[in-house]
Amino acid sequence: MPRKAPLLPAAFALLVALPSPGEAAGDAEKGRQIAVDHCSRCHVVPDYDPYGGIDSTPSFRLLARRDDYLERFQTFFERPPHPVVVRIPGVEPPTDDPAFVATFQIQPEQVDDIVAYAKKLHAEQ
Repeated sequence: MPRKAPLLPAAFALLVALPSPGEAAGDAEKGRQIAVDHCSRCHVVPDYDPYGGIDSTPSFRLLARRDDYLERFQTFFERPPHPVVVRIPGVEPPTDDPAFVATFQIQPEQVDDIVAYAKKLHAEQ
């Protein structure tokens, strides 16, 4: 089965539309709720599932401690295994293969919300 073109052009277009790290316009509380609703099945989300997540998957708090946390949160949808699981209108999945878990869809502006939540976690460190 032929593979689709890489996500890079669509992901780049989405990133260009996002605010730069210093000007994220997202809502941290909305970002937390997105994390609770969708990300907590693999990641520990502070004050929600301290003993949840998958052992091999970093927690949101740990990711927010990294020097490159903003880039990681702004581009999470293109980092494996997210491209198979997360659907964003205008960004093609990297393959026609079925997802190994239930997929979910977020809007491009919701990436801003997740980034705002990450910035809040980073500031709490």
